[in-house]
Order: sequence, then C-alpha cells, then structure tokens
Amino acid sequence: MTERWKHRAAGRPRTAHVVTASLLLALTVGGLFLARTVAAEEPPVLWPGLVLSVAACAVLLRRRSHPLLVLLVTTACIMTEGFLGYLLTPLLMGPMLVAQYTVSLRLERRTTWYSALAAAAGIALTGFLTTDSPHEWIIGLVNPAAWVLMAASFGSYVRVRREYAVARAEHAAQEREEEASRRVIRERMRIARELHDVVAHHLALANAQAGTAAHLAPTHPDQAIAMIEKLPEVTASALRELKATVGLLRQDTDSQELAPAPGLDQLPQLVAACASAGLDVSVTTEGRPRRLPPGLDLTAYRIVQEALTNITKHAATPSARVRLDYTRHYLTLTITNDAGSSPRTVPGSPGRGRGFGLLGMRERALSAGGTFHAGPRSGGGFEVACSLPLPSSEESTS
Repeated sequence: MTERWKHRAAGRPRTAHVVTASLLLALTVGGLFLARTVAAEEPPVLWPGLVLSVAACAVLLRRRSHPLLVLLVTTACIMTEGFLGYLLTPLLMGPMLVAQYTVSLRLERRTTWYSALAAAAGIALTGFLTTDSPHEWIIGLVNPAAWVLMAASFGSYVRVRREYAVARAEHAAQEREEEASRRVIRERMRIARELHDVVAHHLALANAQAGTAAHLAPTHPDQAIAMIEKLPEVTASALRELKATVGLLRQDTDSQELAPAPGLDQLPQLVAACASAGLDVSVTTEGRPRRLPPGLDLTAYRIVQEALTNITKHAATPSARVRLDYTRHYLTLTITNDAGSSPRTVPGSPGRGRGFGLLGMRERALSAGGTFHAGPRSGGGFEVACSLPLPSSEESTS
C-alpha cells in the first residue's frame, strides 16, 4: 500500500474496514466455490456456506474493539463450514486468519498463543472428524491448523516490530532531551566562565587602584589623584564587556552584529590596564606568531587575563612576566611573578579557598585540547603554564 492510500485509510477508518471486509468476503466466496468444485462426492449445499461466510466477514468490523470475541465467532463459522463438507482452504479460512492476526497484533503474547492453540485445535478437530481417510489428514487437518499458527506468528512478529519501533523512537527522544540538557549545562558554564573573567579582572584592577591610591594619598597626593582619575576607565571597560556578554543572552537569533571577542592582539590594552593598577607586566614572544582561530584566541587571552588578575589580587610584588612561545604545533603560555602569596591564598587552588580562577583556566585549556599547570615556583612566586594545540596551516586558512 502506497503512502497516499495509507493516509486515505487513516482518515476514513470505517470506510477502510468495510472495503477490507468486502474484499475478504469476495475471496471467501471464491473459496466456497473452489471447495464445491474439488469435492469428491456430492458438493455441499451452497447457501449455508454463504450465510456463514457473510457472518464471519461481517463480525470482522468489530475486530479492533473485541478481537477475542471476533476470533471465537469466525472460528465457529469456519468449523461449521467444515462439518458441512467444505474443504478448509486458506481462502475459506480468510476471516478466521484475519481475526487471529488481529488478536496477535493487539493483545499480549500469552493470550495470543493460547487463542492460537485453541483455534488450531478446533480446526484440527474438525478435520479429524470430517476426514475419512488418514491419507487426507494432511489436507483436512494439518494444513488448516498450520495456517492458523502462521497467522498468529506473523501477527506477533508485526507487533514486536512495532513495539521495537516505538521503543527506538522513545529512546531517540530521550537522547535528544539529554543532549539538549547537556548543551544547556555547557552553555551555562561557558557564560559563567566569561562573566567571572570579565567581572573579576576589572574589579581586581579597580580594587588595586583604589588601595594604591589610598596608600599614596598621605605622602603623594598627586599620584593618588592621578590613579583615582584612571578608575572610570577601568569601570567603563568592565561595563562594556559585561554588557556585551550579557547581551548574548538576550538575543533570539544570531543575525545581530556582535563585537569581536577579545584575543591576544589586545594584550597591550590589558598590560596598560594592569599598569594603571600598579602591576608592571612584561610580555615576550618567542617563535613566529600565528593568527589563531577565534575560539583559541579567546581562550589564550582569558587565561592570561585571569592569571594577571590573580597576581594583582594576591602577589606580594607588583610585577609579572608573560611569555608566549609559538612552535609548529603548540602555543605555550607562561605567566609568572617573582614572589607571591602562599598556595592557600591563591584563588581556585585545589581543595582550598572558594575562588574559581585556576579552575576556570584549567577548564578553558582542557576544552581546547591543551594542558594546564599552576603552582608555586621553587624560587618563590607563582607560575601558570599551559600549552594549547595549534591547527595545521590548512585548517587555519580554511
């Protein structure tokens, strides 16, 4: 049956049932005439067979609501036709086979096979009582019973296939829901990481500037005033980045023009902002700098930014060194300061404190496929080092 006819049948179920029963009645009547033709002795009377066939096909209209009752009625009609002398061929048994198929399709497995065995036993008993010669038992007894069991087997097979298809659809829907949930969690973590990096960095710089200005105010008021005058620049920069990040959450589509994400090309501005907070940062580059993909460029920038933020908040000496080492396959970032606080005061250190600085840097590095290490240096101070894999020249140009 084509998809067009399937849709039509689904839209007019009663009409489809009537047409199916009418076609089956035509086949059953053909089976009656065939049985009369092959009868060895006097042909059986025609009109009782016609009445029984019409009754068996008519009750099929209720096979979906009362499958067991319909199977019982059709089996009784077929057995009666057998006792009247009709040869039980698959054409004559059509209504009973359809009823057995419906039972196997709609009811549970135990009921299916109990009903199939009962119907097959009834047909076999009819053949046993109406067949005179043992040589005809295979036609009058075994063959009809086998057709009943075949209809039950086919209905059970179709039911199992449908249940399997439903289970697969439910499993696929569950997997889609779980994947959507995982994507939401990953997106929340990404947004939280971005907000932490933006807010923590600028607030740390503003706090450092305010603290330094308060320290210099009694002895060097001019320097304190100059440092306070730079505070609006830091807060304005924080507001701009925070507005851009939060703005991503309010977008319904991706069609809007977005400001480019920060990258390593903005390191001079970052160094200048740290210098305004009293942190002296030196940047050295080794190897041949390469243009990085946007995601990797943002990861490298955020790691350097967060490392400098930690130094601003926790280091004892106001100096830091940033080294960018470009090789063929990796970009290695190393951020160090000469003398820092003890490991317990470093934010995000494993097992201590409540900060998320080192944790966020580690997640960024690992999500890019790189490695990450952070810890106290042997000669004093603190060091953050990570290696980020660089794409091949073909990937970077594509």
